[in-house]
Amino acid sequence: MLRPVVVGLDGSQESLAAADWAAREALRRGLPLRLVHAWQGLSSDASELPELEAPRYWAQRILRGAMDQLNERYPQVPLSADQIARPAPEALVEAGAEAELLVLGSRAFSGFGGFLAGSVALATVAHVTRPVVLVRADQTAEDERTPNTEGRPSPRGPFRDVVVGVDPAHPCEELLTFAFESARLRSASLRVVHAWQLAYGQVPGTPTDTQAEVTSQADAQRSLASMLQPWREKYPAVAVRELVEHGRAAHRLLHAAQDAGLLVVGRRMRPARFGTHTGPVAHAAMHHARCPVAIVPHA
Repeated sequence: MLRPVVVGLDGSQESLAAADWAAREALRRGLPLRLVHAWQGLSSDASELPELEAPRYWAQRILRGAMDQLNERYPQVPLSADQIARPAPEALVEAGAEAELLVLGSRAFSGFGGFLAGSVALATVAHVTRPVVLVRADQTAEDERTPNTEGRPSPRGPFRDVVVGVDPAHPCEELLTFAFESARLRSASLRVVHAWQLAYGQVPGTPTDTQAEVTSQADAQRSLASMLQPWREKYPAVAVRELVEHGRAAHRLLHAAQDAGLLVVGRRMRPARFGTHTGPVAHAAMHHARCPVAIVPHA
């Protein structure tokens, strides 16, 4: 049985943008799309009390409106919809466990130099066991593709690059599988970013540490090339560009993804007592990347 692409809907502009992105991804993957609206205030059965029936009415309206819009735009994608009378993070984590991937909307750009991921998205990402993609409210299908020679959006242009951050010291099959598959499905290039840093106490560019810097760069390049070789052989059609740079991983990754179509990062699965902690790289990507961000959990 095929796992669906699942998208969480709450009627907001960002969730509608997420649904549109999810439909395109379902089409690329040949999978059904499941729309989910969850709120603990929903009544599980019909009621004669207006205060209990109103949430059901609005949930149905949100789902029906999204289904009508998606059916018109993507008639090839099988659609289903569910309203769940449970807290949104809890319901989305459960729905995501049965999905190929879970897609959520992420709030607009804030005045503090980043995006607001939202409490529901943060809580869901921190606990779901399948890949989660966060989509901004202003994302469109044209944003996935490179602009034309005049710099204008082009719906028929090639897909923008997929960017993934890796650490050769801790290779992750789930992360690389998702990144390579995403690039293959789009016929897009894949940029693989590995950021390294000198040992504590060493200063880049100083005479005493210049040789150490050169050696560390060469070692990092060899490690990354060795890690990627089996993946290059498995995905010969994917053009891979290796980026090995000195600096903090989050900073280098965000810089590499400035013009990307999709950014892929890993998240180490942690016990529930860690709350909504997602790790510094995933946290930075969720709050600062302008393109859709895929967070892939791994052991």
